[in-house]
Amino acid sequence: MNQFPFLTLLLFLPLAGAFLLLTMTGREKLARSTALTIAVAETVLACSAWFCQGNSSARGYFLFEDRPWIETLGIRYTVGMDGITLLLVTLTALVTVIAMLVSWRSITERVALHFLLILAMESGIMGVFLSLDLFLFYLFWELMLIPMFFLISIWGHDRNIYSAVKFFLYTLVGSLLMLLAIIGVYLIHGEQSGIYSFGLAALTGTRFSPATGLLLYGAFLLAFAVKFPLVPLHTWLPDAHTDAPTAGSVILAGLLLKTGAYGLIRFGYPLFPEAARTLSPLLIGLAVAGIIYASWIAFAQKDMKRLVAYSSIGHMGFVALGIAVWTPVALSGALLQMVNHGLTTTALFALVGMLDERAHTRQIEDYGGLWGKIPLFSAFFVLFAMASAGLPGLNNFVGEFLILTGSFKSAHLATALAFIGVILPLVYTVRLVQEVIFQEERRPLPMADISSRELFILAFLALADLYIGLHPAPLLEILKAPVALLTGGVP
Repeated sequence: MNQFPFLTLLLFLPLAGAFLLLTMTGREKLARSTALTIAVAETVLACSAWFCQGNSSARGYFLFEDRPWIETLGIRYTVGMDGITLLLVTLTALVTVIAMLVSWRSITERVALHFLLILAMESGIMGVFLSLDLFLFYLFWELMLIPMFFLISIWGHDRNIYSAVKFFLYTLVGSLLMLLAIIGVYLIHGEQSGIYSFGLAALTGTRFSPATGLLLYGAFLLAFAVKFPLVPLHTWLPDAHTDAPTAGSVILAGLLLKTGAYGLIRFGYPLFPEAARTLSPLLIGLAVAGIIYASWIAFAQKDMKRLVAYSSIGHMGFVALGIAVWTPVALSGALLQMVNHGLTTTALFALVGMLDERAHTRQIEDYGGLWGKIPLFSAFFVLFAMASAGLPGLNNFVGEFLILTGSFKSAHLATALAFIGVILPLVYTVRLVQEVIFQEERRPLPMADISSRELFILAFLALADLYIGLHPAPLLEILKAPVALLTGGVP
Protein backbone atom coordinates (compact mmCIF):
# COMPACT_ATOMS: atom_id res chain seq x y z
CA MET A 1 0.00 0.00 0.00
CA ASN A 2 2.85 2.42 0.73
CA GLN A 3 4.36 1.83 -2.72
CA PHE A 4 1.01 2.15 -4.47
CA PRO A 5 -0.21 5.81 -4.38
CA PHE A 6 -3.28 4.86 -2.36
CA LEU A 7 -3.66 8.22 -0.61
CA THR A 8 -3.18 10.13 -3.87
CA LEU A 9 -5.97 8.10 -5.45
CA LEU A 10 -8.16 8.73 -2.42
CA LEU A 11 -7.37 12.42 -2.59
CA PHE A 12 -7.89 13.10 -6.29
CA LEU A 13 -10.57 10.60 -7.38
CA PRO A 14 -13.42 12.99 -6.45
CA LEU A 15 -11.65 15.89 -8.17
CA ALA A 16 -11.23 13.80 -11.32
CA GLY A 17 -14.93 13.01 -11.11
CA ALA A 18 -15.72 16.70 -10.82
CA PHE A 19 -13.84 17.40 -14.05
CA LEU A 20 -15.69 14.52 -15.71
CA LEU A 21 -19.03 16.09 -14.77
CA LEU A 22 -18.06 19.21 -16.71
CA THR A 23 -18.88 17.22 -19.86
CA MET A 24 -22.38 16.31 -18.65
CA THR A 25 -24.11 19.69 -18.56
CA GLY A 26 -27.75 19.21 -19.50
CA ARG A 27 -27.67 15.43 -18.96
CA GLU A 28 -29.13 15.34 -15.46
CA LYS A 29 -29.70 11.60 -15.11
CA LEU A 30 -26.20 10.71 -16.28
CA ALA A 31 -24.65 13.39 -14.06
CA ARG A 32 -26.43 12.07 -10.98
CA SER A 33 -25.51 8.44 -11.58
CA THR A 34 -21.89 9.27 -12.46
CA ALA A 35 -21.40 11.44 -9.38
CA LEU A 36 -22.92 8.82 -7.09
CA THR A 37 -20.79 6.07 -8.64
CA ILE A 38 -17.62 8.08 -8.00
CA ALA A 39 -18.69 8.90 -4.43
CA VAL A 40 -19.44 5.23 -3.72
CA ALA A 41 -16.08 4.20 -5.22
CA GLU A 42 -14.39 6.76 -2.96
CA THR A 43 -16.22 5.28 0.03
CA VAL A 44 -15.08 1.76 -0.86
CA LEU A 45 -11.54 3.08 -1.21
CA ALA A 46 -11.72 4.83 2.18
CA CYS A 47 -13.13 1.74 3.88
CA SER A 48 -10.39 -0.44 2.39
CA ALA A 49 -7.86 1.67 4.32
CA TRP A 50 -9.13 -0.04 7.48
CA PHE A 51 -7.32 -3.18 6.33
CA CYS A 52 -3.99 -1.32 6.07
CA GLN A 53 -3.49 -0.80 9.80
CA GLY A 54 -0.74 -2.55 11.68
CA ASN A 55 2.30 -1.17 9.86
CA SER A 56 2.53 2.20 11.56
CA SER A 57 5.69 4.28 11.35
CA ALA A 58 7.34 5.92 14.34
CA ARG A 59 4.95 8.85 13.95
CA GLY A 60 1.92 6.58 13.80
CA TYR A 61 1.12 6.76 10.07
CA PHE A 62 0.31 3.41 8.50
CA LEU A 63 -0.08 4.99 5.05
CA PHE A 64 2.40 7.65 4.01
CA GLU A 65 3.51 9.33 0.77
CA ASP A 66 6.28 11.89 0.44
CA ARG A 67 7.44 13.33 -2.88
CA PRO A 68 9.27 16.52 -3.89
CA TRP A 69 7.07 19.24 -5.29
CA ILE A 70 8.38 22.84 -5.21
CA GLU A 71 11.84 22.01 -3.92
CA THR A 72 13.27 25.53 -4.12
CA LEU A 73 10.77 26.63 -1.44
CA GLY A 74 10.92 23.46 0.62
CA ILE A 75 7.38 22.44 -0.36
CA ARG A 76 6.73 18.72 -0.61
CA TYR A 77 3.74 16.58 -1.42
CA THR A 78 3.46 14.83 1.96
CA VAL A 79 0.30 13.01 2.97
CA GLY A 80 -0.30 10.41 5.65
CA MET A 81 -2.99 8.46 7.44
CA ASP A 82 -3.17 7.42 11.08
CA GLY A 83 -6.13 6.36 13.21
CA ILE A 84 -7.47 9.92 13.54
CA THR A 85 -7.31 10.52 9.81
CA LEU A 86 -8.83 7.11 9.08
CA LEU A 87 -11.99 7.91 11.03
CA LEU A 88 -12.39 11.37 9.51
CA VAL A 89 -11.66 10.23 5.95
CA THR A 90 -14.25 7.46 6.29
CA LEU A 91 -16.75 9.97 7.70
CA THR A 92 -16.05 12.31 4.77
CA ALA A 93 -16.69 9.62 2.18
CA LEU A 94 -19.92 8.44 3.83
CA VAL A 95 -21.36 11.93 4.39
CA THR A 96 -20.61 12.85 0.76
CA VAL A 97 -22.68 9.89 -0.46
CA ILE A 98 -25.51 10.94 1.87
CA ALA A 99 -25.31 14.55 0.63
CA MET A 100 -25.80 13.29 -2.92
CA LEU A 101 -28.72 11.08 -1.97
CA VAL A 102 -30.57 13.86 -0.14
CA SER A 103 -30.14 16.02 -3.27
CA TRP A 104 -31.36 13.31 -5.62
CA ARG A 105 -34.78 14.81 -6.31
CA SER A 106 -34.65 18.23 -4.70
CA ILE A 107 -32.04 19.59 -7.14
CA THR A 108 -33.60 19.98 -10.58
CA GLU A 109 -31.54 22.84 -12.06
CA ARG A 110 -27.82 22.80 -12.94
CA VAL A 111 -27.65 19.24 -11.68
CA ALA A 112 -24.18 18.48 -13.06
CA LEU A 113 -22.75 21.64 -11.48
CA HIS A 114 -24.32 20.81 -8.11
CA PHE A 115 -22.78 17.34 -7.94
CA LEU A 116 -19.51 18.64 -9.39
CA LEU A 117 -19.20 21.07 -6.48
CA ILE A 118 -19.90 18.31 -3.94
CA LEU A 119 -17.12 16.15 -5.41
CA ALA A 120 -14.68 19.08 -5.54
CA MET A 121 -15.45 19.85 -1.91
CA GLU A 122 -14.86 16.21 -0.97
CA SER A 123 -11.36 16.40 -2.47
CA GLY A 124 -10.68 19.60 -0.53
CA ILE A 125 -11.80 18.09 2.78
CA MET A 126 -9.83 14.89 2.13
CA GLY A 127 -6.77 17.03 1.45
CA VAL A 128 -7.18 18.87 4.75
CA PHE A 129 -7.31 15.59 6.67
CA LEU A 130 -4.42 13.93 4.81
CA SER A 131 -1.92 16.78 4.36
CA LEU A 132 1.28 16.78 6.42
CA ASP A 133 2.82 19.78 4.67
CA LEU A 134 1.51 23.17 5.80
CA PHE A 135 1.51 24.65 2.30
CA LEU A 136 -0.45 21.66 0.99
CA PHE A 137 -2.80 21.86 3.97
CA TYR A 138 -3.49 25.53 3.31
CA LEU A 139 -4.10 24.86 -0.38
CA PHE A 140 -6.81 22.30 0.38
CA TRP A 141 -8.15 24.45 3.24
CA GLU A 142 -8.94 27.17 0.72
CA LEU A 143 -10.12 24.75 -1.98
CA MET A 144 -12.93 23.35 0.16
CA LEU A 145 -14.43 26.82 0.80
CA ILE A 146 -15.15 27.73 -2.82
CA PRO A 147 -17.63 24.92 -3.62
CA MET A 148 -19.59 25.62 -0.42
CA PHE A 149 -19.85 29.30 -1.35
CA PHE A 150 -21.44 28.38 -4.68
CA LEU A 151 -23.70 25.71 -3.20
CA ILE A 152 -25.22 28.27 -0.86
CA SER A 153 -25.36 31.15 -3.34
CA ILE A 154 -26.84 29.18 -6.27
CA TRP A 155 -29.19 26.65 -4.63
CA GLY A 156 -29.80 28.36 -1.30
CA HIS A 157 -33.00 29.94 -0.01
CA ASP A 158 -34.11 33.40 1.11
CA ARG A 159 -30.96 35.45 1.86
CA ASN A 160 -28.67 32.97 0.15
CA ILE A 161 -26.26 35.55 -1.31
CA TYR A 162 -25.91 37.33 2.02
CA SER A 163 -25.26 34.05 3.86
CA ALA A 164 -22.78 32.81 1.25
CA VAL A 165 -20.78 36.04 1.33
CA LYS A 166 -20.83 36.13 5.14
CA PHE A 167 -19.57 32.54 5.28
CA PHE A 168 -16.82 33.28 2.79
CA LEU A 169 -15.63 36.50 4.45
CA TYR A 170 -15.49 35.01 7.94
CA THR A 171 -13.48 32.02 6.81
CA LEU A 172 -11.28 34.04 4.45
CA VAL A 173 -10.13 36.49 7.14
CA GLY A 174 -9.17 33.64 9.44
CA SER A 175 -7.44 31.81 6.60
CA LEU A 176 -5.32 34.82 5.62
CA LEU A 177 -4.09 35.23 9.20
CA MET A 178 -3.21 31.54 9.26
CA LEU A 179 -1.28 31.94 6.01
CA LEU A 180 0.81 34.72 7.54
CA ALA A 181 1.47 32.50 10.57
CA ILE A 182 2.51 29.59 8.32
CA ILE A 183 5.00 31.83 6.54
CA GLY A 184 6.28 33.06 9.92
CA VAL A 185 6.86 29.50 11.16
CA TYR A 186 8.58 28.63 7.87
CA LEU A 187 10.97 31.58 8.11
CA ILE A 188 11.79 31.12 11.80
CA HIS A 189 12.50 27.42 11.31
CA GLY A 190 14.70 28.20 8.32
CA GLU A 191 16.73 30.72 10.30
CA GLN A 192 17.21 28.24 13.15
CA SER A 193 18.06 25.14 11.14
CA GLY A 194 19.23 26.47 7.78
CA ILE A 195 16.62 24.24 6.12
CA TYR A 196 13.45 25.87 4.83
CA SER A 197 10.52 23.48 4.93
CA PHE A 198 6.73 23.47 5.26
CA GLY A 199 6.69 19.85 6.48
CA LEU A 200 4.90 19.27 9.78
CA ALA A 201 7.55 16.82 11.00
CA ALA A 202 10.35 19.30 10.29
CA LEU A 203 8.55 22.28 11.83
CA THR A 204 7.53 20.46 15.01
CA GLY A 205 10.05 21.41 17.68
CA THR A 206 10.84 24.84 16.24
CA ARG A 207 11.66 27.21 19.10
CA PHE A 208 9.68 30.43 19.48
CA SER A 209 9.94 33.24 21.98
CA PRO A 210 6.87 33.39 24.25
CA ALA A 211 5.47 36.46 22.48
CA THR A 212 6.11 35.12 18.99
CA GLY A 213 4.64 31.72 19.87
CA LEU A 214 1.48 33.32 21.24
CA LEU A 215 1.12 35.54 18.16
CA LEU A 216 1.57 32.69 15.67
CA TYR A 217 -0.59 30.25 17.61
CA GLY A 218 -3.25 32.95 18.00
CA ALA A 219 -3.47 33.28 14.21
CA PHE A 220 -3.90 29.51 13.82
CA LEU A 221 -6.43 29.42 16.66
CA LEU A 222 -8.48 32.23 15.14
CA ALA A 223 -8.70 30.48 11.76
CA PHE A 224 -9.73 27.20 13.37
CA ALA A 225 -12.12 28.89 15.85
CA VAL A 226 -14.06 30.44 12.96
CA LYS A 227 -14.54 27.00 11.44
CA PHE A 228 -15.58 25.30 14.73
CA PRO A 229 -17.26 27.84 15.19
CA LEU A 230 -16.57 29.16 18.69
CA VAL A 231 -18.59 31.96 20.25
CA PRO A 232 -18.36 34.88 19.37
CA LEU A 233 -17.15 33.89 15.88
CA HIS A 234 -20.22 31.74 15.25
CA THR A 235 -22.70 34.15 13.68
CA TRP A 236 -22.08 33.00 10.10
CA LEU A 237 -23.15 29.41 10.85
CA PRO A 238 -26.89 29.77 11.60
CA ASP A 239 -27.34 31.96 8.52
CA ALA A 240 -25.37 29.59 6.31
CA HIS A 241 -27.36 26.57 7.52
CA THR A 242 -30.71 28.32 7.25
CA ASP A 243 -30.20 29.41 3.67
CA ALA A 244 -28.13 26.47 2.34
CA PRO A 245 -29.68 23.57 0.42
CA THR A 246 -29.97 20.34 2.38
CA ALA A 247 -26.77 18.90 0.89
CA GLY A 248 -24.91 22.07 1.83
CA SER A 249 -26.11 21.85 5.44
CA VAL A 250 -25.20 18.14 5.61
CA ILE A 251 -21.63 18.76 4.41
CA LEU A 252 -21.22 21.94 6.44
CA ALA A 253 -22.27 20.35 9.73
CA GLY A 254 -21.04 16.85 9.04
CA LEU A 255 -17.60 17.72 7.68
CA LEU A 256 -16.51 21.35 7.41
CA LEU A 257 -16.89 22.08 11.13
CA LYS A 258 -14.57 19.13 11.83
CA THR A 259 -11.73 20.65 9.81
CA GLY A 260 -11.25 23.41 12.39
CA ALA A 261 -11.04 20.94 15.26
CA TYR A 262 -8.73 18.68 13.26
CA GLY A 263 -6.42 21.56 12.35
CA LEU A 264 -6.06 22.50 16.00
CA ILE A 265 -5.24 18.91 16.96
CA ARG A 266 -2.88 18.13 14.09
CA PHE A 267 -1.10 21.47 13.68
CA GLY A 268 -1.96 23.96 16.44
CA TYR A 269 -0.95 22.03 19.55
CA PRO A 270 2.06 20.13 18.11
CA LEU A 271 3.62 23.28 16.58
CA PHE A 272 3.00 25.58 19.57
CA PRO A 273 2.76 23.44 22.72
CA GLU A 274 3.78 26.24 25.11
CA ALA A 275 1.45 28.81 23.58
CA ALA A 276 -1.37 26.26 23.50
CA ARG A 277 -0.95 25.59 27.21
CA THR A 278 -0.88 29.31 27.95
CA LEU A 279 -4.09 29.99 26.03
CA SER A 280 -5.91 26.82 27.08
CA PRO A 281 -7.95 28.69 29.76
CA LEU A 282 -9.19 31.03 27.02
CA LEU A 283 -10.18 28.10 24.81
CA ILE A 284 -11.88 26.36 27.73
CA GLY A 285 -13.82 29.52 28.51
CA LEU A 286 -14.94 29.97 24.90
CA ALA A 287 -15.91 26.30 24.69
CA VAL A 288 -18.08 26.44 27.82
CA ALA A 289 -19.63 29.75 26.74
CA GLY A 290 -20.53 28.22 23.39
CA ILE A 291 -22.03 25.11 24.99
CA ILE A 292 -24.36 27.12 27.26
CA TYR A 293 -25.11 30.04 24.93
CA ALA A 294 -25.90 27.95 21.84
CA SER A 295 -28.12 25.57 23.81
CA TRP A 296 -30.03 28.51 25.30
CA ILE A 297 -30.51 30.22 21.93
CA ALA A 298 -31.56 26.95 20.29
CA PHE A 299 -34.54 26.79 22.63
CA ALA A 300 -35.89 30.07 21.19
CA GLN A 301 -35.70 29.04 17.54
CA LYS A 302 -38.86 28.58 15.46
CA ASP A 303 -37.10 27.29 12.32
CA MET A 304 -36.05 23.64 12.71
CA LYS A 305 -32.96 24.11 10.59
CA ARG A 306 -31.82 27.04 12.66
CA LEU A 307 -32.40 25.07 15.85
CA VAL A 308 -30.19 22.22 14.61
CA ALA A 309 -27.57 24.80 13.57
CA TYR A 310 -27.35 26.22 17.09
CA SER A 311 -27.25 22.73 18.55
CA SER A 312 -24.18 22.11 16.35
CA ILE A 313 -22.41 25.06 17.96
CA GLY A 314 -23.10 23.58 21.39
CA HIS A 315 -21.89 20.10 20.42
CA MET A 316 -18.71 21.47 18.88
CA GLY A 317 -18.17 23.37 22.13
CA PHE A 318 -17.74 19.98 23.81
CA VAL A 319 -15.15 19.08 21.17
CA ALA A 320 -13.30 22.34 21.88
CA LEU A 321 -13.35 21.58 25.63
CA GLY A 322 -11.85 18.13 25.06
CA ILE A 323 -9.09 19.58 22.90
CA ALA A 324 -8.33 22.47 25.28
CA VAL A 325 -7.87 20.15 28.25
CA TRP A 326 -5.52 17.97 26.15
CA THR A 327 -5.68 14.84 28.28
CA PRO A 328 -5.76 11.42 26.58
CA VAL A 329 -9.31 10.62 27.69
CA ALA A 330 -10.73 14.07 26.85
CA LEU A 331 -8.96 14.19 23.47
CA SER A 332 -10.19 10.69 22.59
CA GLY A 333 -13.70 11.82 23.51
CA ALA A 334 -13.37 14.97 21.39
CA LEU A 335 -12.26 12.97 18.35
CA LEU A 336 -15.06 10.45 18.82
CA GLN A 337 -17.54 13.28 19.31
CA MET A 338 -16.47 14.77 15.98
CA VAL A 339 -17.57 11.54 14.30
CA ASN A 340 -20.72 11.32 16.42
CA HIS A 341 -21.74 14.87 15.63
CA GLY A 342 -21.08 14.28 11.94
CA LEU A 343 -23.46 11.30 11.89
CA THR A 344 -26.23 12.66 14.12
CA THR A 345 -26.39 16.18 12.71
CA THR A 346 -26.25 14.84 9.16
CA ALA A 347 -29.34 12.78 9.99
CA LEU A 348 -31.17 15.73 11.56
CA PHE A 349 -30.52 18.03 8.61
CA ALA A 350 -31.57 15.26 6.24
CA LEU A 351 -34.82 14.81 8.20
CA VAL A 352 -35.57 18.54 8.17
CA GLY A 353 -34.84 18.60 4.43
CA MET A 354 -37.28 15.73 3.88
CA LEU A 355 -40.02 17.64 5.72
CA ASP A 356 -39.25 20.79 3.75
CA GLU A 357 -39.49 18.89 0.46
CA ARG A 358 -42.97 17.65 1.40
CA ALA A 359 -44.54 20.65 3.13
CA HIS A 360 -42.31 23.55 1.96
CA THR A 361 -41.96 24.90 5.49
CA ARG A 362 -39.46 24.44 8.31
CA GLN A 363 -41.41 26.33 10.96
CA ILE A 364 -42.00 24.22 14.06
CA GLU A 365 -45.41 25.80 14.62
CA ASP A 366 -46.66 24.50 11.26
CA TYR A 367 -46.25 20.85 12.23
CA GLY A 368 -47.86 18.40 14.61
CA GLY A 369 -49.39 14.95 14.60
CA LEU A 370 -46.71 13.39 12.42
CA TRP A 371 -46.62 10.18 14.46
CA GLY A 372 -50.08 9.29 13.21
CA LYS A 373 -49.42 10.34 9.61
CA ILE A 374 -45.85 9.21 8.90
CA PRO A 375 -44.85 6.83 11.72
CA LEU A 376 -41.62 5.50 10.17
CA PHE A 377 -40.27 9.00 9.59
CA SER A 378 -41.36 9.98 13.10
CA ALA A 379 -39.53 7.04 14.67
CA PHE A 380 -36.26 8.07 13.01
CA PHE A 381 -36.87 11.70 14.00
CA VAL A 382 -37.26 10.74 17.67
CA LEU A 383 -34.20 8.46 17.55
CA PHE A 384 -31.84 11.08 16.12
CA ALA A 385 -33.24 13.83 18.34
CA MET A 386 -32.52 11.67 21.38
CA ALA A 387 -29.04 10.88 20.04
CA SER A 388 -28.36 14.60 19.68
CA ALA A 389 -29.53 15.14 23.26
CA GLY A 390 -27.00 12.56 24.50
CA LEU A 391 -29.33 9.74 25.53
CA PRO A 392 -27.33 6.81 27.01
CA GLY A 393 -27.00 3.96 24.54
CA LEU A 394 -26.63 6.34 21.59
CA ASN A 395 -23.41 7.73 20.16
CA ASN A 396 -23.32 11.33 21.44
CA PHE A 397 -23.50 10.14 25.04
CA VAL A 398 -20.20 8.27 24.73
CA GLY A 399 -18.27 11.26 23.36
CA GLU A 400 -19.69 13.73 25.87
CA PHE A 401 -19.09 11.34 28.77
CA LEU A 402 -15.43 10.87 27.83
CA ILE A 403 -14.91 14.62 27.40
CA LEU A 404 -16.45 15.45 30.78
CA THR A 405 -14.62 12.61 32.52
CA GLY A 406 -11.28 13.56 30.98
CA SER A 407 -11.77 17.27 31.73
CA PHE A 408 -12.90 17.13 35.34
CA LYS A 409 -9.52 16.58 36.96
CA SER A 410 -7.86 19.62 35.39
CA ALA A 411 -10.88 21.91 34.86
CA HIS A 412 -13.42 21.35 37.65
CA LEU A 413 -15.48 24.51 37.24
CA ALA A 414 -15.54 24.38 33.43
CA THR A 415 -16.65 20.75 33.49
CA ALA A 416 -19.41 21.53 35.98
CA LEU A 417 -20.64 24.40 33.81
CA ALA A 418 -20.39 22.26 30.67
CA PHE A 419 -22.70 19.75 32.33
CA ILE A 420 -25.42 22.40 31.96
CA GLY A 421 -24.90 21.92 28.25
CA VAL A 422 -25.87 18.28 28.70
CA ILE A 423 -29.16 19.25 30.36
CA LEU A 424 -30.27 22.14 28.11
CA PRO A 425 -30.33 20.07 24.88
CA LEU A 426 -32.83 17.76 26.58
CA VAL A 427 -35.14 20.75 27.05
CA TYR A 428 -35.15 22.02 23.47
CA THR A 429 -35.04 18.52 21.98
CA VAL A 430 -38.07 17.33 23.96
CA ARG A 431 -39.87 20.51 22.94
CA LEU A 432 -39.00 19.92 19.27
CA VAL A 433 -40.16 16.29 19.33
CA GLN A 434 -43.33 17.15 21.24
CA GLU A 435 -44.42 19.95 18.91
CA VAL A 436 -43.46 18.33 15.59
CA ILE A 437 -44.26 14.66 16.23
CA PHE A 438 -46.77 14.31 19.06
CA GLN A 439 -48.63 17.66 19.22
CA GLU A 440 -52.06 17.75 17.63
CA GLU A 441 -51.98 18.61 13.95
CA ARG A 442 -52.11 22.39 13.51
CA ARG A 443 -52.71 22.57 9.77
CA PRO A 444 -53.18 19.96 7.05
CA LEU A 445 -49.87 19.41 5.26
CA PRO A 446 -49.14 17.03 2.36
CA MET A 447 -47.24 14.15 3.94
CA ALA A 448 -45.98 10.80 2.70
CA ASP A 449 -43.82 8.43 4.70
CA ILE A 450 -40.20 7.90 3.74
CA SER A 451 -39.22 6.43 0.39
CA SER A 452 -36.78 3.55 -0.07
CA ARG A 453 -33.97 6.05 -0.80
CA GLU A 454 -34.70 7.97 2.39
CA LEU A 455 -35.03 4.73 4.34
CA PHE A 456 -31.54 3.69 3.24
CA ILE A 457 -30.06 7.01 4.40
CA LEU A 458 -31.76 7.01 7.78
CA ALA A 459 -31.34 3.30 8.51
CA PHE A 460 -27.61 3.46 7.81
CA LEU A 461 -27.13 6.48 10.07
CA ALA A 462 -29.29 4.92 12.79
CA LEU A 463 -27.23 1.72 12.77
CA ALA A 464 -24.01 3.76 12.96
CA ASP A 465 -25.36 5.78 15.91
CA LEU A 466 -26.44 2.64 17.74
CA TYR A 467 -23.20 0.79 17.07
CA ILE A 468 -21.01 3.60 18.44
CA GLY A 469 -23.37 4.15 21.36
CA LEU A 470 -23.36 0.50 22.39
CA HIS A 471 -19.84 -0.59 21.37
CA PRO A 472 -17.40 2.33 20.97
CA ALA A 473 -14.34 0.25 21.91
CA PRO A 474 -13.14 -0.49 18.32
CA LEU A 475 -13.11 3.21 17.41
CA LEU A 476 -11.39 4.17 20.66
CA GLU A 477 -8.79 1.49 20.02
CA ILE A 478 -8.04 3.04 16.62
CA LEU A 479 -7.54 6.41 18.31
CA LYS A 480 -5.37 5.07 21.13
CA ALA A 481 -1.96 5.16 19.42
CA PRO A 482 -2.24 8.61 17.72
CA VAL A 483 -3.70 10.18 20.87
CA ALA A 484 -0.86 8.73 22.94
CA LEU A 485 1.68 10.18 20.49
CA LEU A 486 0.02 13.59 20.65
CA THR A 487 -0.40 13.80 24.42
CA GLY A 488 2.44 11.62 25.64
CA GLY A 489 0.02 9.52 27.69
CA VAL A 490 -2.08 6.39 27.44
CA PRO A 491 -5.81 6.81 26.66
